[in-house]
Amino acid sequence: MKKIVLIFLLIFSVNQLYSNTSPFQSLRFLGSARATALGGSFEAITNDPTSVFFNPASISTIEGKNFSATFFKHILDINSGQVVYILPEKQKWAENGKIGASVSYNSFGSFDYADSYGNINGSFGANDITMAVTYSNELDTNFYYGASAKLLFVNIEKANSFAFAFDAGIIYMIPDKRTNIGVSILHLGSQFTSLDGTKESLPLDLRAGVNHRLRGLPLLFNFSFHNLADETNNFFDKFLSFSLGGEFYFGDYVKVRLGYDNKIRRLTVPSNDKKFSGFSGGVGIQTDYFNFDYGISQMGNSALLHRFTIGLEI
Repeated sequence: MKKIVLIFLLIFSVNQLYSNTSPFQSLRFLGSARATALGGSFEAITNDPTSVFFNPASISTIEGKNFSATFFKHILDINSGQVVYILPEKQKWAENGKIGASVSYNSFGSFDYADSYGNINGSFGANDITMAVTYSNELDTNFYYGASAKLLFVNIEKANSFAFAFDAGIIYMIPDKRTNIGVSILHLGSQFTSLDGTKESLPLDLRAGVNHRLRGLPLLFNFSFHNLADETNNFFDKFLSFSLGGEFYFGDYVKVRLGYDNKIRRLTVPSNDKKFSGFSGGVGIQTDYFNFDYGISQMGNSALLHRFTIGLEI
Protein backbone atom coordinates (compact mmCIF):
# COMPACT_ATOMS: atom_id res chain seq x y z
CA MET A 1 0.00 0.00 0.00
CA LYS A 2 2.88 2.38 0.77
CA LYS A 3 4.19 1.86 -2.78
CA ILE A 4 0.81 2.82 -4.23
CA VAL A 5 0.60 6.01 -2.16
CA LEU A 6 4.16 7.05 -3.08
CA ILE A 7 3.56 6.57 -6.81
CA PHE A 8 0.36 8.66 -6.71
CA LEU A 9 2.17 11.44 -4.81
CA LEU A 10 5.05 11.42 -7.29
CA ILE A 11 2.80 11.68 -10.34
CA PHE A 12 0.72 14.54 -8.95
CA SER A 13 3.70 16.49 -7.57
CA VAL A 14 5.33 16.73 -11.00
CA ASN A 15 2.30 18.76 -12.09
CA GLN A 16 3.61 21.67 -10.02
CA LEU A 17 6.95 21.81 -11.89
CA TYR A 18 5.92 22.29 -15.54
CA SER A 19 3.50 24.30 -17.63
CA ASN A 20 2.00 23.53 -21.05
CA THR A 21 3.49 26.37 -23.11
CA SER A 22 5.00 24.62 -26.13
CA PRO A 23 5.11 24.57 -29.93
CA PHE A 24 5.02 20.75 -29.80
CA GLN A 25 1.24 20.73 -29.65
CA SER A 26 1.01 17.90 -32.19
CA LEU A 27 1.84 15.60 -29.28
CA ARG A 28 -1.73 16.25 -28.20
CA PHE A 29 -3.01 14.46 -31.34
CA LEU A 30 -3.47 11.42 -29.13
CA GLY A 31 -5.23 8.25 -29.82
CA SER A 32 -6.98 5.82 -32.03
CA ALA A 33 -10.42 5.81 -33.62
CA ARG A 34 -11.81 4.22 -30.47
CA ALA A 35 -10.22 6.87 -28.24
CA THR A 36 -11.61 9.63 -30.47
CA ALA A 37 -15.11 8.18 -30.35
CA LEU A 38 -14.95 8.05 -26.54
CA GLY A 39 -14.01 11.72 -26.29
CA GLY A 40 -10.39 10.94 -25.37
CA SER A 41 -11.39 9.35 -22.06
CA PHE A 42 -8.92 6.49 -22.32
CA GLU A 43 -6.58 6.51 -19.30
CA ALA A 44 -8.22 3.48 -17.65
CA ILE A 45 -8.82 1.42 -20.80
CA THR A 46 -7.29 -2.07 -20.74
CA ASN A 47 -6.53 -4.72 -23.36
CA ASP A 48 -6.11 -2.21 -26.20
CA PRO A 49 -2.64 -1.55 -27.71
CA THR A 50 -3.56 2.04 -28.61
CA SER A 51 -4.10 2.92 -24.95
CA VAL A 52 -0.29 3.09 -24.64
CA PHE A 53 -0.53 6.70 -25.86
CA PHE A 54 -2.69 7.58 -22.84
CA ASN A 55 -1.26 5.31 -20.17
CA PRO A 56 1.83 3.10 -20.68
CA ALA A 57 0.77 0.85 -17.78
CA SER A 58 -2.02 -0.51 -19.97
CA ILE A 59 0.19 -2.80 -22.06
CA SER A 60 0.43 -5.26 -19.15
CA THR A 61 -3.25 -6.00 -19.75
CA ILE A 62 -2.93 -6.81 -23.47
CA GLU A 63 -4.28 -10.21 -24.50
CA GLY A 64 -4.83 -11.29 -28.07
CA LYS A 65 -4.53 -8.57 -30.70
CA ASN A 66 -1.21 -6.83 -30.07
CA PHE A 67 -0.70 -4.77 -33.26
CA SER A 68 -2.57 -1.60 -34.18
CA ALA A 69 -2.35 1.00 -36.93
CA THR A 70 -4.28 4.28 -37.05
CA PHE A 71 -4.74 6.87 -39.78
CA PHE A 72 -5.97 10.33 -38.79
CA LYS A 73 -7.41 12.81 -41.31
CA HIS A 74 -7.16 16.26 -39.73
CA ILE A 75 -8.28 19.62 -41.10
CA LEU A 76 -6.74 21.05 -44.29
CA ASP A 77 -3.77 18.93 -45.46
CA ILE A 78 -2.78 17.64 -42.02
CA ASN A 79 -2.53 13.85 -41.85
CA SER A 80 -1.35 11.71 -38.95
CA GLY A 81 -0.69 8.06 -38.23
CA GLN A 82 0.25 5.78 -35.37
CA VAL A 83 1.57 2.22 -35.25
CA VAL A 84 1.82 0.13 -32.07
CA TYR A 85 3.29 -3.33 -31.50
CA ILE A 86 3.27 -5.12 -28.13
CA LEU A 87 5.38 -8.26 -27.69
CA PRO A 88 2.83 -11.03 -27.13
CA GLU A 89 4.58 -12.66 -24.17
CA LYS A 90 6.02 -11.38 -20.92
CA GLN A 91 9.80 -11.08 -21.16
CA LYS A 92 11.88 -13.00 -18.60
CA TRP A 93 14.88 -10.74 -19.18
CA ALA A 94 12.65 -7.79 -18.21
CA GLU A 95 11.44 -9.38 -14.96
CA ASN A 96 8.39 -10.80 -16.74
CA GLY A 97 7.28 -7.35 -17.86
CA LYS A 98 5.60 -6.43 -21.13
CA ILE A 99 7.51 -4.54 -23.86
CA GLY A 100 6.01 -2.43 -26.63
CA ALA A 101 7.10 -0.06 -29.38
CA SER A 102 5.21 2.69 -31.18
CA VAL A 103 5.69 5.29 -33.89
CA SER A 104 3.58 8.41 -34.46
CA TYR A 105 3.85 10.89 -37.31
CA ASN A 106 2.21 14.12 -38.38
CA SER A 107 2.44 15.65 -41.84
CA PHE A 108 1.32 19.26 -42.04
CA GLY A 109 1.22 19.48 -45.82
CA SER A 110 2.89 21.97 -48.13
CA PHE A 111 3.34 25.71 -47.59
CA ASP A 112 4.14 28.37 -50.21
CA TYR A 113 6.99 30.83 -50.13
CA ALA A 114 5.65 34.27 -51.04
CA ASP A 115 7.18 37.73 -51.24
CA SER A 116 5.57 40.97 -50.05
CA TYR A 117 3.68 41.24 -53.36
CA GLY A 118 2.15 37.79 -53.05
CA ASN A 119 4.34 36.16 -55.69
CA ILE A 120 4.86 32.44 -55.04
CA ASN A 121 8.53 31.43 -54.98
CA GLY A 122 8.42 27.73 -54.18
CA SER A 123 7.13 25.67 -51.30
CA PHE A 124 8.24 23.79 -48.21
CA GLY A 125 6.86 21.15 -45.85
CA ALA A 126 6.57 20.47 -42.14
CA ASN A 127 6.32 17.19 -40.26
CA ASP A 128 7.19 15.46 -37.03
CA ILE A 129 7.74 11.90 -35.84
CA THR A 130 7.81 10.32 -32.40
CA MET A 131 9.34 6.91 -31.65
CA ALA A 132 8.78 5.23 -28.29
CA VAL A 133 9.66 2.10 -26.34
CA THR A 134 7.36 1.10 -23.47
CA TYR A 135 7.82 -1.14 -20.45
CA SER A 136 5.06 -2.25 -18.08
CA ASN A 137 4.79 -4.69 -15.21
CA GLU A 138 2.61 -5.69 -12.28
CA LEU A 139 3.32 -3.86 -9.03
CA ASP A 140 0.76 -5.78 -7.01
CA THR A 141 -2.36 -7.83 -7.66
CA ASN A 142 -4.48 -5.97 -10.24
CA PHE A 143 -2.12 -2.98 -10.02
CA TYR A 144 0.13 -2.12 -12.98
CA TYR A 145 2.74 0.50 -13.76
CA GLY A 146 4.45 1.49 -16.98
CA ALA A 147 6.75 4.00 -18.63
CA SER A 148 7.63 5.03 -22.18
CA ALA A 149 10.85 6.62 -23.42
CA LYS A 150 10.26 8.78 -26.51
CA LEU A 151 12.46 10.44 -29.11
CA LEU A 152 10.83 13.34 -30.96
CA PHE A 153 11.89 14.91 -34.24
CA VAL A 154 10.34 18.04 -35.79
CA ASN A 155 11.14 19.47 -39.22
CA ILE A 156 9.90 22.81 -40.58
CA GLU A 157 11.40 23.83 -43.90
CA LYS A 158 15.19 23.46 -43.29
CA ALA A 159 15.00 23.74 -39.50
CA ASN A 160 15.08 20.65 -37.29
CA SER A 161 14.48 20.02 -33.61
CA PHE A 162 15.06 16.98 -31.39
CA ALA A 163 13.56 16.27 -27.98
CA PHE A 164 13.46 13.41 -25.51
CA ALA A 165 10.49 12.68 -23.26
CA PHE A 166 8.95 10.17 -20.88
CA ASP A 167 5.42 8.98 -20.22
CA ALA A 168 4.50 7.21 -16.99
CA GLY A 169 1.30 5.77 -15.63
CA ILE A 170 -0.50 3.39 -13.32
CA ILE A 171 -3.69 1.35 -13.62
CA TYR A 172 -5.60 -0.32 -10.81
CA MET A 173 -8.29 -2.86 -11.66
CA ILE A 174 -10.75 -3.05 -8.78
CA PRO A 175 -11.23 -6.75 -7.94
CA ASP A 176 -14.85 -6.83 -9.10
CA LYS A 177 -13.30 -6.67 -12.60
CA ARG A 178 -15.81 -4.06 -13.77
CA THR A 179 -14.02 -0.86 -12.66
CA ASN A 180 -10.57 0.47 -13.59
CA ILE A 181 -8.71 3.59 -12.43
CA GLY A 182 -5.83 5.11 -14.39
CA VAL A 183 -3.45 8.03 -13.84
CA SER A 184 -0.73 9.12 -16.25
CA ILE A 185 1.68 11.92 -17.00
CA LEU A 186 2.70 12.44 -20.62
CA HIS A 187 5.45 14.31 -22.50
CA LEU A 188 7.73 14.93 -19.52
CA GLY A 189 11.01 15.90 -21.16
CA SER A 190 13.30 18.44 -22.71
CA GLN A 191 14.35 19.75 -26.10
CA PHE A 192 17.91 18.98 -27.23
CA THR A 193 18.07 21.17 -30.32
CA SER A 194 15.67 23.98 -31.23
CA LEU A 195 14.26 25.32 -34.48
CA ASP A 196 15.49 28.90 -34.01
CA GLY A 197 17.90 28.78 -31.08
CA THR A 198 15.19 29.21 -28.44
CA LYS A 199 14.70 26.22 -26.15
CA GLU A 200 11.03 25.37 -25.70
CA SER A 201 9.10 23.13 -23.34
CA LEU A 202 6.98 20.11 -24.19
CA PRO A 203 3.20 20.12 -23.59
CA LEU A 204 3.11 18.27 -20.28
CA ASP A 205 -0.21 16.50 -19.77
CA LEU A 206 -1.42 15.10 -16.45
CA ARG A 207 -4.44 12.81 -16.84
CA ALA A 208 -6.68 10.78 -14.52
CA GLY A 209 -9.60 8.58 -15.49
CA VAL A 210 -11.97 5.83 -14.49
CA ASN A 211 -14.20 3.42 -16.36
CA HIS A 212 -16.95 1.11 -15.23
CA ARG A 213 -18.78 -1.70 -16.98
CA LEU A 214 -22.39 -1.54 -15.90
CA ARG A 215 -24.02 -4.62 -14.44
CA GLY A 216 -26.96 -5.84 -16.51
CA LEU A 217 -26.39 -3.26 -19.27
CA PRO A 218 -23.98 -3.67 -22.23
CA LEU A 219 -22.21 -0.36 -21.59
CA LEU A 220 -18.67 0.66 -20.66
CA PHE A 221 -18.73 4.17 -19.18
CA ASN A 222 -15.52 6.27 -19.19
CA PHE A 223 -14.72 9.57 -17.48
CA SER A 224 -11.44 11.45 -17.23
CA PHE A 225 -9.73 14.73 -16.47
CA HIS A 226 -6.95 15.80 -18.83
CA ASN A 227 -4.54 18.70 -19.35
CA LEU A 228 -4.35 19.09 -15.58
CA ALA A 229 -0.83 20.49 -15.96
CA ASP A 230 -2.03 23.47 -18.00
CA GLU A 231 -1.83 26.91 -16.46
CA THR A 232 -5.26 28.28 -15.50
CA ASN A 233 -6.63 31.38 -13.80
CA ASN A 234 -7.39 29.39 -10.68
CA PHE A 235 -6.95 25.83 -9.44
CA PHE A 236 -10.54 24.74 -10.01
CA ASP A 237 -10.47 25.76 -13.70
CA LYS A 238 -8.16 22.79 -14.29
CA PHE A 239 -11.12 20.48 -13.77
CA LEU A 240 -13.07 22.05 -16.63
CA SER A 241 -10.91 19.95 -18.96
CA PHE A 242 -12.80 16.68 -18.75
CA SER A 243 -14.13 14.11 -21.15
CA LEU A 244 -16.56 11.23 -21.02
CA GLY A 245 -17.57 8.41 -23.29
CA GLY A 246 -19.86 5.42 -23.54
CA GLU A 247 -19.24 2.18 -25.42
CA PHE A 248 -22.36 0.13 -26.17
CA TYR A 249 -22.08 -3.56 -27.06
CA PHE A 250 -24.38 -5.10 -29.66
CA GLY A 251 -23.65 -8.82 -29.55
CA ASP A 252 -20.09 -10.09 -29.71
CA TYR A 253 -18.92 -8.15 -32.76
CA VAL A 254 -20.31 -4.61 -32.90
CA LYS A 255 -19.65 -1.65 -30.59
CA VAL A 256 -21.16 1.82 -30.89
CA ARG A 257 -19.45 4.73 -29.12
CA LEU A 258 -20.30 8.29 -28.12
CA GLY A 259 -18.06 10.84 -26.44
CA TYR A 260 -17.69 14.42 -25.29
CA ASP A 261 -14.64 16.62 -24.60
CA ASN A 262 -15.50 19.71 -22.58
CA LYS A 263 -12.22 21.53 -23.27
CA ILE A 264 -12.72 21.37 -27.03
CA ARG A 265 -16.27 22.67 -26.68
CA ARG A 266 -15.22 25.51 -24.38
CA LEU A 267 -12.24 26.80 -26.32
CA THR A 268 -12.59 26.13 -30.04
CA VAL A 269 -15.59 28.25 -31.05
CA PRO A 270 -17.61 31.26 -29.83
CA SER A 271 -20.32 30.48 -27.30
CA ASN A 272 -23.10 31.34 -29.78
CA ASP A 273 -21.91 28.96 -32.52
CA LYS A 274 -20.77 25.75 -30.83
CA LYS A 275 -23.18 23.30 -32.54
CA PHE A 276 -21.66 19.83 -32.00
CA SER A 277 -18.13 20.96 -31.21
CA GLY A 278 -16.58 18.64 -28.63
CA PHE A 279 -18.88 15.73 -29.40
CA SER A 280 -17.67 12.52 -31.02
CA GLY A 281 -18.86 9.09 -32.05
CA GLY A 282 -17.85 5.95 -33.83
CA VAL A 283 -18.26 2.26 -34.37
CA GLY A 284 -16.08 -0.79 -33.83
CA ILE A 285 -16.20 -4.23 -35.42
CA GLN A 286 -14.44 -7.03 -33.58
CA THR A 287 -13.76 -10.48 -35.04
CA ASP A 288 -11.52 -13.39 -34.12
CA TYR A 289 -8.94 -12.21 -36.65
CA PHE A 290 -8.97 -8.42 -36.61
CA ASN A 291 -10.61 -5.30 -35.21
CA PHE A 292 -11.76 -2.29 -37.22
CA ASP A 293 -12.65 1.02 -35.59
CA TYR A 294 -13.88 4.33 -36.96
CA GLY A 295 -14.11 7.56 -34.99
CA ILE A 296 -15.37 11.02 -35.91
CA SER A 297 -15.19 14.20 -33.86
CA GLN A 298 -16.04 17.84 -34.41
CA MET A 299 -13.58 20.59 -33.58
CA GLY A 300 -15.00 24.04 -34.14
CA ASN A 301 -18.34 24.59 -35.81
CA SER A 302 -17.49 22.87 -39.09
CA ALA A 303 -14.24 20.87 -38.83
CA LEU A 304 -14.90 17.12 -38.83
CA LEU A 305 -11.95 14.90 -37.95
CA HIS A 306 -11.84 11.23 -38.98
CA ARG A 307 -9.77 8.37 -37.58
CA PHE A 308 -9.49 4.75 -38.78
CA THR A 309 -7.82 1.97 -36.80
CA ILE A 310 -7.14 -1.70 -37.48
CA GLY A 311 -5.98 -4.22 -34.88
CA LEU A 312 -4.37 -7.61 -35.49
CA GLU A 313 -2.75 -10.41 -33.53
CA ILE A 314 0.84 -10.91 -34.70
